[in-house]
This record gives sequence, structure tokens and C-alpha cells, in this order.
Amino acid sequence: MRYNTPVTKLIMPTDIEKASASYTGKDIEILSELEGVRKRPGVYIGSTNTTGLHHLVWEIVDNGVDEAVNGFGEKISVTLLKDGSVQVEDEGRGIPCDIQPQTGIPAIQLIYTTLHSGGKFSNKVYASSAGLHGMGATVTNALSEWVDVTVYRDGLIRHIAFENGGKLKTPLEVIGQSKKHGTVVRFKPDKTIFQSVDFKWETIYSHLQEEAFLLKKVRFFLKDERVTPHLSHEFYYENGLKEYAETLTSTKNKIGDILYFEGKSGDISVELAMAWCAGDYGENILSYANSVRTHDGGTHETGFKMGLGKAINDFAIESQLIKENQKIDGEDIREGLTAVLSVKITNEEKLQFEGQTKGKLGTPEALATLNQFVSREVLYYLREHKAFAVDLIKKCQAAKEARDAARRAKEASRSTKKKGPELIISDKLAPAQSKDYEANELFIVEGDSAGGSAKTGRDRIHQAILPLRGKPLNTESVTIERMKENAEFATLIQTIGAGFGPEFDPNKSRYGKIIIMTDADTDGAHIQTLLLTFFYKYMKPLITRGMVYIAQPPLYRVYKKSNPSNEYIYAWSEAELDEARKKIGPGYGINRYKGLGEMNPSQLASTTMNKKTRVLLQVRIEDPLVVERKIGILMGNDAAPRKEWIEENVIFNEHDSFMDEVDR
Repeated sequence: MRYNTPVTKLIMPTDIEKASASYTGKDIEILSELEGVRKRPGVYIGSTNTTGLHHLVWEIVDNGVDEAVNGFGEKISVTLLKDGSVQVEDEGRGIPCDIQPQTGIPAIQLIYTTLHSGGKFSNKVYASSAGLHGMGATVTNALSEWVDVTVYRDGLIRHIAFENGGKLKTPLEVIGQSKKHGTVVRFKPDKTIFQSVDFKWETIYSHLQEEAFLLKKVRFFLKDERVTPHLSHEFYYENGLKEYAETLTSTKNKIGDILYFEGKSGDISVELAMAWCAGDYGENILSYANSVRTHDGGTHETGFKMGLGKAINDFAIESQLIKENQKIDGEDIREGLTAVLSVKITNEEKLQFEGQTKGKLGTPEALATLNQFVSREVLYYLREHKAFAVDLIKKCQAAKEARDAARRAKEASRSTKKKGPELIISDKLAPAQSKDYEANELFIVEGDSAGGSAKTGRDRIHQAILPLRGKPLNTESVTIERMKENAEFATLIQTIGAGFGPEFDPNKSRYGKIIIMTDADTDGAHIQTLLLTFFYKYMKPLITRGMVYIAQPPLYRVYKKSNPSNEYIYAWSEAELDEARKKIGPGYGINRYKGLGEMNPSQLASTTMNKKTRVLLQVRIEDPLVVERKIGILMGNDAAPRKEWIEENVIFNEHDSFMDEVDR
């Protein structure tokens, strides 16, 4: 028998069992609201991976945030408990516990068991809120083993509990008296729903820090009781988004100071902080609507870009730095820009998100409001800070000239290129034969030995192999000129064929997937980090478009000693190793793969390169604050913060060494 990673079977028409010819009313199933959430969790939380898992926490935290935004409570606490549950406590008014007149059910029970229930559908109770759809508490309840809620309100302490995906376990009851006010929610995610129920300290840490930036003068506490000694941290910021922008740019070379603006127009309040940094070639815009991160932008972000472009060009023209027909394009204005934009919409009827996960704002009024607000405020700032304004215009013009020069060079190259076979970019590259660039994959492989196995085992039509010799440069710590002189990066830039820095165009990439394939050891992890730093700094759209991946080679091969070529299982973790031992049974042996070169071409291909059987880890930027902080601290020139981070976050243990082959 052969075992490998789970394979997604391609079902052909001949494989499909013949469906019943009968299709009547009795075939229509009706699921309860909670059952519907459990059946299709991705519709409500995006996925069942670690992102979806943490979304449960955000939903409960958002309820406390909405209370604080509206002036009720100045502290929100999150505690990770030893049993795998999470506790979220706020100092708000407390969830209503009286009977809801239309249903005859306690309001709190309704909120936790019924979709589209809550007090956030108008601005009677909340002037602004993130909970537009009234689903968060219900979804968290539906996807948990159990949920326990304690409410401090009206001098009483009330309690209600649910289990098994939202079934009422303990009806609402009064359990004491207290002058406190607020809500304590404790829940444990359902391990049968999620791929993992292990909450990540750093993920929650970053999210609460982000919330603290958005809610200045509100305190957030995080505690982890799963480890000894317990971890804890408090977040509190007097200056909100200004400190957020300062944190994001703390390791960069800023041009001038942080620009900060706030104001209100009608139902929309605006807060904006931004700075330009020399040496950055992309743009980093973080936008929020009612304290919810809008990863996909929306009308507020579009209005911001329009207003910024208008202000920069208006100042440049009135100062005679450019002529009317020489306007600077938006992408050149935003090169090197880091901006944090937050809007709060008090009229809930105007607050329009796209999807339950609220990734994009659709409120039409936000576009005009932001356009007018930003153009007015930024133009006034430039007039009052002319030295900075002139330096900024020069930077924008330099970006425009560089982009124009790159475009002219490419056009000249195309016009003079002779017909004939395509130029071999590097003698190290084993190119893909297909010209269907979107379907092609580039494997960046550590070492010539592994590169040789990968070249032999690859799909020659769509897979290209580029071996690395040695470790690449740390591009966070060297100049762009030094980077271009590095043979490894020069080859990589030529191979991908889409330029780099300000001229990089992901649409011109010769590969739809860039896959980093390194050994499963510390050197391999270091090479991954160096390559990701390069992509983040010089080819960031590859990451934002989801085109960069990390290959996941197996760590072990467990085989039957009596029949090693036909009975074996690959394992990617210690847990899978234990399971493989049990499946193989007595008389097993173990191969420990310390490097890619230890696998023969067929093994490397079947476990790590074959599209049907491999496991790839997609690189995404879910939290820019974490990315900026990690790259600045771990890859920057200043050793002091790096040492401090390592001492606070890395636990050094002596690991038992594994022989190349172990017999049992």
C-alpha cells in the first residue's frame, strides 16, 4: 500500500453515481440557522483555517469595541485559557437580558442563536458600530463546542450557556449581584469544524494593538495562561492613528513628519495619518470602516487616493513646479507612501460592507467625502510646509521619470529584438516549455543537489527550476545598487521578467506561481526569510496577488521493513509521524529527511512538486503591522531590537537528534 498527502480526486462523468430521477418537495432540506452556519462556515468566517478560527475572537471583541466607540467602557480584555478556550471581557452596558417582545425569548438568547438579531441595525442604540449584520455572536456560538456568557447589568449578574454548536445548555439565570457593568464571553471552538484550534499569541496581539491604535485612550489587555510564566500585555495609545503610522514607519527613512488629519462631514468622521519613506517603491494603505479593517479597500480608499492626487498636483501647479499638462500620476504620488485611514459612519443605513467578513466598503457617500476632505486638508498642509512639499514633489517627479524611463527602455527592447529562439536567461535555469505563463511555476530551490533532483522530477511543460547557490543577500540592509549587483537576485529578476521596484508589473511575470523550496531546517528557513524580504520590498504585488508559495516537503518517510518500496507513508509533522507508525504497524523504519537532496527525484516530485499530491503554503499579508514590525526588527541593521525580540519570543530547547534512518 502507498500513502501520500491527501489527493483531491478529479471526478469524471463516468465516476459520478447516477442521481435519482425523482426530485420533489420532500427532497428539500430545511436547516436551522445554527445548522446552516455549521454546514457552510466559510460563508460566515471566510475559511476554517487559522484565519477563520481567529475570526471568532474578532466577532466577540468587536462587540466590546462597539460599546467603547459609543462611550461605554474603557477596557477590553482577552485571555487565552489552558483548556483551549478564550475569554473576552468588556466594560460596556452589558447585553440586554430582558424578554424580546416579538419572540418572548430573552434578548441575550436571541442574539446568540438567531442570525440577523441585535441592536445595530439603526443608530438608536449605537451611533456607529462594526456589527452591521447581527451575525457575529450567533456564528461564534454555532462553531463552538460550548459558549458561556455572564452579564453584569442593572445591579445583577446573569448567566446563560450553550453547547454542541449553539444548543441551549443552561437557560438564563440570575447568579448574583454586582455594581459592575459589562459582558464576559468564554467559548471553545469546535475542533471538528476547524483545521486547528490553536490560537496564536502574535495574531491576537497584533489585532488588539491595531484596535488600540484605532480607539485611542481605550485600554486593551491580552493574557496567555497556556504557558508558564503567563504572558501578558497592555495596549494604550493617546494619539491613535498617528502612533500607528509612526510604528509602521519606525525602521524607515521618512521624508518629513507624519501627516495627521481628522474631521467630520455629515454622517462620516475621518481620521488619517500618513508618511512617505525614501527607498520604498510600493504603497502601503491600511483602511478601516467603523473599526473594521477593509482589506479590499472600497469607496473611502478610492476617495482618499483621488483627493491626495488632486492636492499634490494642485500644489505643484500653483507653485510652478510642474505645468498643467505635466500632472503626476497617482501611482507615482503614492510610491513609498504609508497611510492609515479610518472612517466612522454614524448612519447605519449608509454603512455598506461587501460580505459578512466586511472586506470592502461600498458606501457611495464615502467617496465624495474623502475626496473633498483629503484634497482640502493635504493642500493646506503643503502650503504651510513648503520645504517638505517641494521635497515631496521632487520625489514624485523622480518616481514618474523612473517609470517613464523603464517604459521607454522596454519599448525600445521590444522594437529592436530580433526574431528567433527566446534568449536563455541563465545557465542555472531549467525553463518551462509552455508559453502559458499563468499556468507556469518557478521553483526556487536551495542547492545544486536538490536542484538536480527537482529538474529530473519536474513537469517540464509547466515547471521551471532555479537553483540557488548559497544564501541570498538581506535586501533590507543593503542599497538597491548592492542588490542589483548580487548574482542571485539579478538572475531572479531576469527569470521572472517583470522588473522590480517601481517598475515591477505582476501582469508581465513569466510565472503564475513562485514557489520557494528549501530544506526543512534553520538554514532553509533563513533562505525563505531572505527571499520573502526581497519579494516584499521589490516585488510586493506578487505577494498581495497570492502568487508566492512555500513548498512543504515531508519530514519523514515511514516504511515497512519487509516491503519498503510498496508500503510507506510520508509525514509532515510529529503528529502525522505517530499516526504513520500506527498504520504501518510492527517492523517499521523511518527515514528523516534533513534536506531536499536526500530524496530521489521521484520522491521529491510525488511529495513536493506534483500538483495532485503536494502541499503548498501560500504567502499572504494578513496583518501589515506584523509584517512591517518583523522585517524592520529581524532584518534591519539595528541589532538591539532584534536581540530584545528574540529574548522575548524565542524559546531555546535541546531537541533530540534524529538519525537519517531509524529502525523499530
